[in-house]
Amino acid sequence: MIRISRAAKAIVGGLSAGAAAAVTAVQDQVVTGGETVTIVLAVLGALGITYAVPNRQLAPERATPGQGL
Repeated sequence: MIRISRAAKAIVGGLSAGAAAAVTAVQDQVVTGGETVTIVLAVLGALGITYAVPNRQLAPERATPGQGL
């Protein structure tokens, strides 16, 4: 299984949250101050929450693959 670091997950989460907020903000071709604050808060919130939640630990295998039960 591919292991992804907590920082990489946080960066991707922040970028996607910021992109979603920015796309919504530019629908009228103008980005206001309030929309800028919303974009920044979306990025910071996604970065913080994604970084704070630890990766799930994989459970040890109960049976060796290919060996049956």
